[in-house]
Amino acid sequence: MAKMNSKWVILCSAAIGAIYTAGYFTTDTLAAIQQPVPYSQVSGSSGNQGSKLDSQPAGSQVSVNVSQPTSKPASTKVKPKTATPTPAPTVKSKYINGTFYGAGNNRRGSVQVAVSIKNDKITGVEISDYRMRYSQDYIAGLPQEIIQNQSAKVHNVSGATYSTRAFRDAIQNALDQALNA
Repeated sequence: MAKMNSKWVILCSAAIGAIYTAGYFTTDTLAAIQQPVPYSQVSGSSGNQGSKLDSQPAGSQVSVNVSQPTSKPASTKVKPKTATPTPAPTVKSKYINGTFYGAGNNRRGSVQVAVSIKNDKITGVEISDYRMRYSQDYIAGLPQEIIQNQSAKVHNVSGATYSTRAFRDAIQNALDQALNA
């Protein structure tokens, strides 16, 4: 191998340094932009939000010790303002209950699945049709992994990468159909 000219070594080193620096600043800037601002809110019975002083539950008694030079009692009970109870907001479920079918395919074949959902939880996953190049035994454990993770995220199966991808796509397709829009 021939020795490289020192000008090329310097030029290549400078180029790599510039690429690294540009990537660092781009990544650092994007990370700063995408970080959510921490926000906490405490609502009290008096209607003031964001104040930690108003965090007494409605209907509770607050006792205040007041030292006064007069002969009045040292302890006085103060009734808090009673707030009208507001109804709890209804929580919209993420998924519709039922069984949904999804398909995933790639250049090695296709996979169809049935995903059962009840109360926003994946309760069952079944491979309903498997037409991939390799045996279904390679991805036999993935339905249980979906139920444990409660999402379409699964680990790649070594030797069955395309089958894993098609299975994951099929699950995501079924979950997209189940979304409560």
